[in-house]
Amino acid sequence: MDGRWHGWGADAGLVVLTCLPPLLSQPYVDASRPAWASLIAYEAVGVVILLLRRRLPATAFVVGFAVLVAALVGSAGAGVKLSPLVFLPLAVLLHNLGNHCASWRRTVSAVLAVVVLGLAGLWLNRMTTDSGVFQGGLDVLAVLAPMPLAWAMGFAARTRQALLSAAERRAADARRAQALEAAQATQRERTRIAGEMHDVVAHSLTLLVVHAETLRARGGELPDWARAQIDGLAAAGRQSSGELRDLLRMLRHPADAVPLQPVPDLGELDALLDSHRAAGGTVELTMGVAPGSVPGPVQLVAYRIVQEALVNARRHATGAPVRVTVDGIDGIDGIDGIGGGALRCEVVNGRAAQRGTAGAGIGLGLVSMEERVDALGGAFVAGPTRDGGFRVAATMPWERAGV
Repeated sequence: MDGRWHGWGADAGLVVLTCLPPLLSQPYVDASRPAWASLIAYEAVGVVILLLRRRLPATAFVVGFAVLVAALVGSAGAGVKLSPLVFLPLAVLLHNLGNHCASWRRTVSAVLAVVVLGLAGLWLNRMTTDSGVFQGGLDVLAVLAPMPLAWAMGFAARTRQALLSAAERRAADARRAQALEAAQATQRERTRIAGEMHDVVAHSLTLLVVHAETLRARGGELPDWARAQIDGLAAAGRQSSGELRDLLRMLRHPADAVPLQPVPDLGELDALLDSHRAAGGTVELTMGVAPGSVPGPVQLVAYRIVQEALVNARRHATGAPVRVTVDGIDGIDGIDGIGGGALRCEVVNGRAAQRGTAGAGIGLGLVSMEERVDALGGAFVAGPTRDGGFRVAATMPWERAGV
């Protein structure tokens, strides 16, 4: 809509700049009534032709020239003169012909038609008037001589626009090719990483599960505490193997991103805490929200936060009690300006009962948790407590989860 109004505005301005100068200069050439009548009739037809020039460039040029010849010959026959500025619409039509007529055959045909009309006009002018003052001569030739420059300027403008359009298409093709190459390079890297993970991690994890199952088969030879540990180890190994298979499949084929295993949610926190207890840890859960009322993406992030926090507690604060709190809150403000419901997940472990494993972890657990929370537009805080423990807290708004 704005573009159409812009086009009409440009046309209106062009009509004014083309038709107004002859009207202003006519009193200085011939102020008689026949001269004014001829000029006004010519300009009325010229306005219509100028408005239609883009749709029919060749036709508008020929018709405009014919109307101009008729006005000049008729005025000369009546013994009146028109302003030389009546040739301005012809210059505009010539520029339009070079700018908008892409067919050389139509352009040549229009030029030949104009030449015939010009010769016919000169003949009629000689036949209808005897006065040398009103017979066309060198003055008409002097006005028409620069007109081809208008066509040349229009043709140059069309050529420049075509070159710009071609350059834009080449740039767009280059951007698409670059994006495709980047996507292919990314996929090759994902495939390489998936292969490395399969060779290094998956084989070791499978071997761990096999050893755990072997120990379970000989559970009668083990004490009770060892059998519980072996059961937890085998269950954790199988779960990790399934999640690793999903991860490798998504790395190799990003379009097929649906996991083979069910996505963990808050309903599985009890099993996660049981595995922590089976490994010798102490953990207490406070659940203040119904899992079914929490969006799936928020449940997944909360589960992963608790999972990673328990792993960190086992690594760095062995034997320390852990308190997990999952609760819904209302009216959160200050998180990206969002108000409404949210889920707050907090995991706090106390001071380590014994020294943690030296060199355990590579420092990416907290980074991963923060990235997951940021993706939901939430807030993440992690740091030591005053009593020597560690606290992880995340607040995730439900709106960002697509509810």
